[in-house]
Formats: sequence, C-alpha cells, structure tokens
Amino acid sequence: HNHLLGVATTMQHELQKHAPLLQGTISPAQRRAVASFVQAFQDYFDANPRFEQSYAPRSGETFKANLAQSQKKENENQKAYEDLKAAKDAEIAAGQEQMDTTTREPADSDEKCTG
Repeated sequence: HNHLLGVATTMQHELQKHAPLLQGTISPAQRRAVASFVQAFQDYFDANPRFEQSYAPRSGETFKANLAQSQKKENENQKAYEDLKAAKDAEIAAGQEQMDTTTREPADSDEKCTG
C-alpha cells in the first residue's frame, strides 16, 4: 500500500501544482474520480473494487455518435461525388458527340463538293 500511497500523493500534488494548466482538459467528473482515488486509493484495489466510475459507456456512446455522423457525412460526400461524376461524364459525352458531329460535317461537305 506504500506504493499506492505514493501514487495517490503524487497525483494530488501534480493536480494542485498544474491546476491552471489542467483546467480545460480534466472534466469535473474526472477531477472527482481522481480526488476519490486520492482519498481512498486502497478501495480501488480491493478484491471487490468499489470503483464503479466507468468512462467506457460514455466513450462508446460518443464514439457511436461520432461514427454515425462521420458515416452520414461520408455518404453525403459519396453522393455528391457520384452526382459530380455523372455530370462530368455527361459533359464529356456531349463534348465527344459534338466533336464527332463536327468531324463528320466537314467530311460530308467534302463529299458533296467532290461528288
């Protein structure tokens, strides 16, 4: 437990020492969790730990929300790309058709002149 006491003491000291620096990076809930650990660190390493603060569900929910938002944006971007590609393909086809028509017209004119 001496090692844990040292860890708890160091954490408390560093949090106090760097409080202004950590102000925006540690949430109040995280600060309370650390304070709770510092006050009763031995409870966190019992055979039946009482530390029930879990960030995983919130992190998982945030991840899922971010993933859904990213997938939605990706789908929108994919649709925009496909629309742009279709428009450009149509433009290319129209340009090709105009070139073919322009190329055939002088040939038709030449045939009429020689004919």
